[in-house]
Amino acid sequence: MRTNRSQNIDIKVGSLLMSDPFMLDSNFKRSAILLCDHRKESTVGFILNRPLDMQINQLVADFPEFEAEVFFGGPVATDTIHYVHNVGDMLDNSIKVMSGIYWGGDFDKLKFLIQSKLIKPQNIRFFVGYSGWSEGQLADEVEVGSWYTTNMHANYLFKSKPKSLWKQITHNMGNNYTVIAQMPDPVCLN
Repeated sequence: MRTNRSQNIDIKVGSLLMSDPFMLDSNFKRSAILLCDHRKESTVGFILNRPLDMQINQLVADFPEFEAEVFFGGPVATDTIHYVHNVGDMLDNSIKVMSGIYWGGDFDKLKFLIQSKLIKPQNIRFFVGYSGWSEGQLADEVEVGSWYTTNMHANYLFKSKPKSLWKQITHNMGNNYTVIAQMPDPVCLN
């Protein structure tokens, strides 16, 4: 479904970036990305539907015991840990992405709040790496139809099942997207 999207490009912090159903890049195939930073020179987001088979305390040696799954945030800086949460009022230096969703914050205080059981696994998502675009790159990719944007809802992050998230969000977009959501994930294209 390729259209002239130049009038429909809506790249902003707090929106969702959805990959085209035929995208072949294995990093982004059927991905839903929350945009957390968008400036003239760059854009940063995290893939919400790529869980890794590990817990955060397996990656950070001095992290308190905490059963929180870690996600692949994107192919940039895969030696870094990031987190998105809904406890911005408790976690100093958090950046508000949108209502109910915050990015980052004081890491030592985060560990203290987890150890004190004030932050539970359902309040936070951890990401290895991030998805990033340089100036104009994402707008160009949206323009050619590699991505489409839609509204984010905190439930997508904290309550939805990651494995079915791309299909759920695409279906929720309605109209032609409902049909796209039903398309099988092709193993290969002939």
